[in-house]
Amino acid sequence: QVQLVESGGGLVQPGGSLRLSCAASGIVFSIYQMNWYRQAPGKQRELVAVIASSGNTNVADSVKGRFTISRDNAKNTVFLQMNTLSSEDTAVYYCYAAYRRLNYWGQGTQVTVSS
Repeated sequence: QVQLVESGGGLVQPGGSLRLSCAASGIVFSIYQMNWYRQAPGKQRELVAVIASSGNTNVADSVKGRFTISRDNAKNTVFLQMNTLSSEDTAVYYCYAAYRRLNYWGQGTQVTVSS
């Protein structure tokens, strides 16, 4: 059974930082591309960051310079380091794993940026 379990969300003040984690099980983690998506209330889900199995990364323009994606294949975990958070980053953040036609979603973790 495949599971993607996100953690690390919560309430943070503007300008603060959070580190999200997504622990995967039931897949050969190292061969999967891992993505982070987010969905704010009333908005469509958007792609935030991608890390390929090779380790190459890409992040959305809206978070460039503030968010960093990384992975630890030994721990089957992908991370999203989020710095200089603003209210516009408030959303549910989802982990996504993809390999060829296989893809899986996590359940999401809430990030709320508010004073």
